[in-house]
Amino acid sequence: MAIVALPLLLALLHATETLRLPVFDRLDHLIYDARLRATMPRTLDDRIVIVDIDEDSLARVGQWPWGRDRLARFAQEILGRQQAAVVGFDVVFAEPDGSSGLASLQSLAAGALGKQEAFVAALARLAPSLDFDAQFAAALQDQNAVLGYYFTSDRGGQAHGALPAPVLSAAQLQGRRLPSTVWDGYGSNITQLAQAVPVAGFFNTMTDDDGVVRALPLLAEYQGQYYESLALAVFRMMLGMPEVRPGYAPGSDQAALPAVQGIELHQDGRSMLLPVDRHLATLVPFRGPGGPNGGSFRYIAAADILEGRLPPASLEGRIVLVGTTAPGLQDLRATPVGGAYPGVEAHANMISGFLDGRNPVQPDYAPGFDVLQIVCTGVLLALVLPMLGAGAAVVLSLGLLGGLAGLNLWLYQAHALAMPLAAVLALVLLAFALNMSYGYFVEGRAKRGLAHLFGTYVPPELVNEMVREPERYSMQAASRELTVMFCDMRGFTAMSERMEPVQLQALLNEIFTRLTQVIRQQRGTIDKYMGDCVMAFWGAPVATPEHATLAVRAALGMAHSVHALNAEHRARGLPEIGIGIGLNTGPMCVGDMGSDIRRSYTVIGDAVNLGSRLEGLCKVYGVEIVASESTRAQVQGFAWQELDRVRVKGKEQAVAIYRPVGEAGALDADQHNALDRWHEWLAAFRAQDWLLCDSLWHGLVKARGQRTLLEFYSQRLQALRVLPYNPDWDGSTHFDTK
Repeated sequence: MAIVALPLLLALLHATETLRLPVFDRLDHLIYDARLRATMPRTLDDRIVIVDIDEDSLARVGQWPWGRDRLARFAQEILGRQQAAVVGFDVVFAEPDGSSGLASLQSLAAGALGKQEAFVAALARLAPSLDFDAQFAAALQDQNAVLGYYFTSDRGGQAHGALPAPVLSAAQLQGRRLPSTVWDGYGSNITQLAQAVPVAGFFNTMTDDDGVVRALPLLAEYQGQYYESLALAVFRMMLGMPEVRPGYAPGSDQAALPAVQGIELHQDGRSMLLPVDRHLATLVPFRGPGGPNGGSFRYIAAADILEGRLPPASLEGRIVLVGTTAPGLQDLRATPVGGAYPGVEAHANMISGFLDGRNPVQPDYAPGFDVLQIVCTGVLLALVLPMLGAGAAVVLSLGLLGGLAGLNLWLYQAHALAMPLAAVLALVLLAFALNMSYGYFVEGRAKRGLAHLFGTYVPPELVNEMVREPERYSMQAASRELTVMFCDMRGFTAMSERMEPVQLQALLNEIFTRLTQVIRQQRGTIDKYMGDCVMAFWGAPVATPEHATLAVRAALGMAHSVHALNAEHRARGLPEIGIGIGLNTGPMCVGDMGSDIRRSYTVIGDAVNLGSRLEGLCKVYGVEIVASESTRAQVQGFAWQELDRVRVKGKEQAVAIYRPVGEAGALDADQHNALDRWHEWLAAFRAQDWLLCDSLWHGLVKARGQRTLLEFYSQRLQALRVLPYNPDWDGSTHFDTK
């Protein structure tokens, strides 16, 4: 029964978002994509037509953007002669059209040719025919047209063009906020067009971690106001512009950040609910493969519209979306049904779902549903699986997998609910695999054999403790909080070029012997020797609560041992060496790992990688030992010098790093004062108080020592003091190399 606890715990941690496991998220994406492809109707929706600015149209008409005079004829053809019900533009007209030269002529009229009455009069007559923006605006005026625009969050809050009116204002919401995506900038249409077509929608998509677009937001927040998407705006235009209201979930706290189950459209006493997820987004109900040959929507080349090649009323009563499939215009997206899917067709699919009343969504209660199915499945497995033989266990596991997958498919097909499935499937598979493994490997082998195997990986003194209770120890990989050390020799490469192989071997063995003795004295486990580097860890296989303290003592002892060895080398005329030691404490995967040919008891994980990165920083800061803040937090009774906050390669979050100076009681008053002065200067540096830094700097330089550290900060200080004050700066240093 206890075997089921581990996969059950992992599944629950993932479902409750306490510890999101990317592998489960990726598996859920794969399941969703496969289910979507298997259930797509793959039929033509004749209600929506895509007018495609394709490569053929660009070759026939010319490169994009086309002149607004042509676009005026283009709009008149669609809305007039072809009698489309609504036209939506999945493009943005962000700049005025200067192709006619009107602006240059007006500049001449205001300057050098301003006194030429004939020129001014001729220009006044020609101006209406040369104002292409006005022609396009007139063609769209009072028509069922929707313009597109986009929001941004990566351009420093830049805003261009004119936004439409929000569909939900802060005043309407009475101070409440909706859980939507939030943006700080936008790129919209020029004012002349925005005034002619007051209805517009953003065409931003939502990209998952794997780079695939599966959902589109229906509402987005900008400066406390809420704006509608292009698909929603076109759909509302088709319905006669019903009012937009948030559909709050029953019982939600509407005073704070309320749960919204959908977007309500109200008109003439009737309402329609468009379901949304917790980000006010909806999954795209893809009908089939995208593109002109995908079979989901009718594609018409934009050049054919512009040249009037379609019979009159060919688009009567239809929704027309203007977009592009030309690769050069960069509106192709990776989707579950295609790696280069036209962005305009994603909006067409969304509108098609609105018209059919079926847009799949992962509701806000999906995590609760996931927890429920995980708990029920886990309890069933824990109670029944241990009582079954191998054959019956296979039948039970396959039955559960099929039942869970069937329930998930039924919810999707019958109720358009995209519920999570990966965690509970992984629970069944892992519980079955662990149960079978336990019966074969654990119960079928003597426990003393396990302790004997450990003797090849860990110090003998720890094996003696393990033999007393061998059942407590396992070589199976487990996640535990440990402290890892990386120790590298400085100058060893240059030394190896000048020494004979036999001399080098003897020197290396002497150094490793002394370092290993210190590590074993502090109950450390030697992981491996890598050239001129030694790796060790504390806290496994024998659990040691004070593993961080033992590692720090070992590091100081190793530094002292190297100093003593260098004194002996100087007396014998041998070269001296330096060392760099990195220490980090955190969760690591520890266990017997490797191949069938060679294995070792080792640690892996993000915390291990950070320890390796910290060792490499010793040269940067000119110190022998660099420890992370997690190690520092677990060690008592030592004096520490904080060196910096760093972002190392592979880590987004800044980590504070420290140098252990020694046990606090062993330091004299001058050493304590020197540490106080350093930390006072470092606080002023992070506060960007350059004047105070300058006044304290003399005391640091006068104290001598730590030359590399002071040179490092001197260069940073000179580079930063010319910059304006940055309230968001945390004083950290970013390292791009390992």
